[in-house]
Amino acid sequence: MIDPTTIAHRYIELWNERTAGRRRELLSESWTTDASYVDPLMKGEGRDGIEALIAGVQQRFPDFKFRLIGEPDGYGDHVRFSWGLGPDGTDSPIKGTEFAVLKEGRISRVTGFLDQVPTGV
Repeated sequence: MIDPTTIAHRYIELWNERTAGRRRELLSESWTTDASYVDPLMKGEGRDGIEALIAGVQQRFPDFKFRLIGEPDGYGDHVRFSWGLGPDGTDSPIKGTEFAVLKEGRISRVTGFLDQVPTGV
């Protein structure tokens, strides 16, 4: 049985981790080796590809952090949750929803949707 809240919190922790070595550890703990990520703006294959995506987002938005919005939910090997990305203390200007598929308790595939993106971002 999956715990959608734990999966979502680990996911957010990964995207907020600024140290590359620690990001790789988190990926190894929670993602399969052949994991994939896709959203309307980017795509990554395998842990190295996903780590590179995260580093790129952090470089583009150095003062922004991810935070959960609402309560994660799931069934079977599927988890859904929403997030916000922005500076601390403000409403997140960028928001999205992730659909994750798990394999043996680890994230195997994520499909992301961007729910709110300001013009020019």
